[in-house]
Amino acid sequence: MAAARESLLDAAGAALARRPWPAVRMVEVAAAAGVSRQTLYNEFGGKDGLARALVRRAADGYLAGVERALAGGGDWERLTAVAEWTAAAAQQDALVRALLTGCWSERLPAPPRGPAPVPAQRRPEAPLPSPPELVRIVRDRAVAALSGPGTAPAATVELARSCELVVRLALSCVTAPPGEGGIAGLIRTAAPRTAL
Repeated sequence: MAAARESLLDAAGAALARRPWPAVRMVEVAAAAGVSRQTLYNEFGGKDGLARALVRRAADGYLAGVERALAGGGDWERLTAVAEWTAAAAQQDALVRALLTGCWSERLPAPPRGPAPVPAQRRPEAPLPSPPELVRIVRDRAVAALSGPGTAPAATVELARSCELVVRLALSCVTAPPGEGGIAGLIRTAAPRTAL
């Protein structure tokens, strides 16, 4: 069923790229994925469940990209990579942009609120993070990746401030792209290097 689930999410994402979410029809998503409409309903419970899973996949994909950005290079290179990934992911994916900014257009599925009805055979999904929660998650992952064992508490606090500043700079670049020097130039100018 995992392959059918991914095919359905791919088909729903492709449909969303062509038209607003309210115009996306379940029968078309199922047909594009090569499965029955009943399989779609068994997997997601309905259009709201499909939307929730689509948004969840966008959030998970964004956070996986953050982890990749934090995987190699020096500390500043990794933070710059996180900022550049954040801006690029938001530019390429309207769902990621909405998750990061909280700005949901009528073209997108409504932002999921509260617990979702779950088909009997599925586990409930964790709630989606709000924009401030995403900033905290990315900041905390960056701090964990950049701090070594035995980092002094005061240094960890300063590192957390620098990491949060970088994430917030990246978010500002989502709504107002930087000029000459790009994101890396902004980070070099604004974030204090003493924390790293």
